[in-house]
Amino acid sequence: MIPFEIKRYGKSELARLYCPHTKTKKGALNNLKFWIRTNPDLPHALQSCGTAPCAQHYSPEEVALIAYYLGEP
Repeated sequence: MIPFEIKRYGKSELARLYCPHTKTKKGALNNLKFWIRTNPDLPHALQSCGTAPCAQHYSPEEVALIAYYLGEP
């Protein structure tokens, strides 16, 4: 198993790591967004580090927060 690397990821790329069996990348992205949105602390943590909802990528800091709150993919 390859260890998970904290680095900049495209949103769809990270979603596919978390949802590898989802048929489409849009479906995977929707799942990841749902998990982020329904986590009690993660949305606030992402906002505090300056996450832009329309951004196409997650910064390494954002990826670290997602992995912390959701676990590594």
